[in-house]
Amino acid sequence: MPTLFLIRHGENDYLKKNILPGRIPGVHLNDEGRQQAEALAAALKALPIAAIYSSPLERAVETASPLAHAKGLEIQVEPGLSDTDVGVWAGRSWKALGRTKQWKVIQQTPSQFRFPGGESFAENQERAVATLERIAASHRKDKMVAVIFHADPIKLAVAHYIGLPLDNFQRLTARTGSVTILKVDGPKIKLLALNLIPPFCFPD
Repeated sequence: MPTLFLIRHGENDYLKKNILPGRIPGVHLNDEGRQQAEALAAALKALPIAAIYSSPLERAVETASPLAHAKGLEIQVEPGLSDTDVGVWAGRSWKALGRTKQWKVIQQTPSQFRFPGGESFAENQERAVATLERIAASHRKDKMVAVIFHADPIKLAVAHYIGLPLDNFQRLTARTGSVTILKVDGPKIKLLALNLIPPFCFPD
């Protein structure tokens, strides 16, 4: 499998206001998010990236756009990279959600949780991993592939590949505009970087 650059989308006003966006349409990058997208493109444009995949949500596609322009590549939209389906929780504030009975389950045993009207973290993880493996299988192992999507799917996929129990996946971090790098070659799995924030450079 190739080297996968798992990139979280840039900042947006929902995050700034501590509102859970989920799959709400029309959530665009704000000024800070656009700056993060440009910084990612500047940091990665010199690498031999062979393909760029993105979640269909606007904030991910807009993050992918500067890199795609810099590399002369098309953005391949992949529905399996979409954010967690949080059901009826979409659009609610973190403060309000923190007062619900389910919040304790999310924090302590997320493997047992399903979003009301949405998916479980286990289903989210299965979807993210299956999508990444399908993407990886279509590229030679010496290639680099950029994948722009969302925090929880990134953390859930990384947890799967490094053998971290699902109940502990929240210990991982994927900040907006960050890069996590995975090299998966059959049973050999390497986490090369976690939560890198531009500017950064790679050794020759």
